[in-house]
Amino acid sequence: MTIEDIVGKLNGIAWGPWMLLLLVGTGVYLSCRVGFIQFRKFGYAMRNTLGKIFKKTEAGEGEVTPFQAVATALAATVGTGNIAGVTGAICVGGPGAVFWMWISALFGMVTKYAEVVLAIKYRERNAAGDWVGGPMYYIRNGLGKGFGWLASLFCVLGALAAFGIGNMTQVNTIATSVNTAIDSFGGSTAAYTVQFLGQTVPVSSLMIGAVVAMIVGMVLFGGIKRIGAVAETMVPVMAAIYIVASLIVVGSNIGELGNVFAMIFKGAFNADAALGGAFGITIMTTIQKGVGRGVFSNEAGLGSAPMAHAASSEHDPVKQGLYGIFEVFMDTIVICTLTAMTLLCGAGDQIVWGKDAGAELIAAAFSSVFGAQVGSVMVAVGITLFALSTILSWSLYGTRCFEYLTGGRGVKAYQVIFVCVVVIGATLKLDLVWNIADTLNGFMAVPNLVALLGLSGVVIKLTKEYFAKVK
Repeated sequence: MTIEDIVGKLNGIAWGPWMLLLLVGTGVYLSCRVGFIQFRKFGYAMRNTLGKIFKKTEAGEGEVTPFQAVATALAATVGTGNIAGVTGAICVGGPGAVFWMWISALFGMVTKYAEVVLAIKYRERNAAGDWVGGPMYYIRNGLGKGFGWLASLFCVLGALAAFGIGNMTQVNTIATSVNTAIDSFGGSTAAYTVQFLGQTVPVSSLMIGAVVAMIVGMVLFGGIKRIGAVAETMVPVMAAIYIVASLIVVGSNIGELGNVFAMIFKGAFNADAALGGAFGITIMTTIQKGVGRGVFSNEAGLGSAPMAHAASSEHDPVKQGLYGIFEVFMDTIVICTLTAMTLLCGAGDQIVWGKDAGAELIAAAFSSVFGAQVGSVMVAVGITLFALSTILSWSLYGTRCFEYLTGGRGVKAYQVIFVCVVVIGATLKLDLVWNIADTLNGFMAVPNLVALLGLSGVVIKLTKEYFAKVK
């Protein structure tokens, strides 16, 4: 058995039906325990998150504003998966995958809410005076020191996954999309190559990797406040660009919307019927692809986002927890849905159902309205901003995990390696790296879900106390 086979089997477990059931099931359980807060208090949550985005707030030493915290978390979740990942899920699982993506998000809102509540409740100050928190801290400080091994396991998985899912795979996608955009203008990036680490790579890929590495280094070495400041600016800009472009494509195909929604709801339970023929897409494939993409995109239950939220200047766990609801809503219900609508409205006739595909179909959808060159540039810009923001946030997550494992020793060395790996990632073929990172990312959820279920009583108590005060 090859390493590829082993990783494939482990990945099948990490993102298989039982893990997805556990992730969504945790969201269902928590939703029941807190009285379906994502529905009952949705308006309140939006007023106190989205409604206060432009309100000027100050943060003290070692902390960021509440919006900077959620922007950092959103920067990690809104990545290439929102474009290429959603496209692949729909192509393989049929239009009905969108419906199951929505279902996972609706319950994922409460999972993310609970993660953030616990992150604020059990956070600590580190040696530098920064607020630090996340699953490792609420496992140790909430479940007790007897679960220290579980906290350490989470951090080992997180520190390693950061190099893959939050680094190499992201910068490689940037390099690929930018090279494609250059070639669409008549260039030939493949014609200019250089030897790097024993392989022939395009000079453009190496240059892209170096530029991204410099940007990441400048932000990362500035600490949590600089990461928060950059995320606060980048996330709204990149979201606005992508949302407007997608709405233009959907608006240009407004007559297709009725049929698209019919395909989604029909396909949720019978893909062949939705597509008007026997395509052989099973209901299990549809559910697995939809739920898997939803969870993978918004990271509800994986334990990554709480590490960003823990740095917030907000001291009330529930008030910051509301941003968890907003985060999942924005990532999956808004951005992933727009990707789905853009694909099905603008490039639905180009989909080969049952066969995986990626950002090239979204580029085709944009090209149908804006032209081939502009369409490819728009996708390249979108992917670059999404992927860069993901790298910046995961650099923080990896740092926090490594810091917990070593007591703060060697953090700078870890960060230097992280920056260097950016350059390497831009030049490699990453199928195996992606699968390994994907597996590590999935298994991160297990320690976190144990903590969420074990500390659900704390979340309920804090939620009841908060809303009793604001009535």
